[in-house]
Amino acid sequence: MPTATRKCWLTFEGGHQNEPCLWKMSRKYPDVSFDIRQASVQKDIGIMAVLFKGPEEDVQAALDYLIELGVKVDPVEGGSNVSG
Repeated sequence: MPTATRKCWLTFEGGHQNEPCLWKMSRKYPDVSFDIRQASVQKDIGIMAVLFKGPEEDVQAALDYLIELGVKVDPVEGGSNVSG
């Protein structure tokens, strides 16, 4: 299975900034690693730049799962990605 590397902006709003969304994702998709490159968390919003690595299908499934949890996912630098 091909390996993927995705750089994404994650936006947490509506109370999701207080939930362990990345932890939940890591438990469900243990083959996907993540590296938080930058983060800012305020009372009403949290924004993170995160680098995801792992099997291509798992990385995509992990990003889809974050969207299901209510996290907005956008690519950092062009390229294709999912957005919610």
